[in-house]
Amino acid sequence: MPDQLPDETRYRLLSFLASHPEASQRDIADALGVSVGKVNYCVKALVGKGLIKVRNFKNSRNKAAYAYYLTPQGLEERVKVTVSFLKRKVAEYDLLRDEIERLTVELDATREITR
Repeated sequence: MPDQLPDETRYRLLSFLASHPEASQRDIADALGVSVGKVNYCVKALVGKGLIKVRNFKNSRNKAAYAYYLTPQGLEERVKVTVSFLKRKVAEYDLLRDEIERLTVELDATREITR
């Protein structure tokens, strides 16, 4: 189920499919750094939830290839997971910035002591 997929996975998959609808599952897996099996599972879950539609088309590499299109509900989900993903990344950034600041102060104090 897409609700069980981490926000980052849904975000990355929906964003990739929005800009690369004719990518193969292997292309998707390579771009996202996951297995083809995980992509297949995620795609099936997103189709089942009505977030994407799959259409057959002719392709020079394959006789029958697929194109993945976000449904209106899928576009809404993409916005929702983008907001969630961004909030999490901003929080991570804030924590990292605070840690860098703390370490910088600590390093400066250590340098003062060793002078």
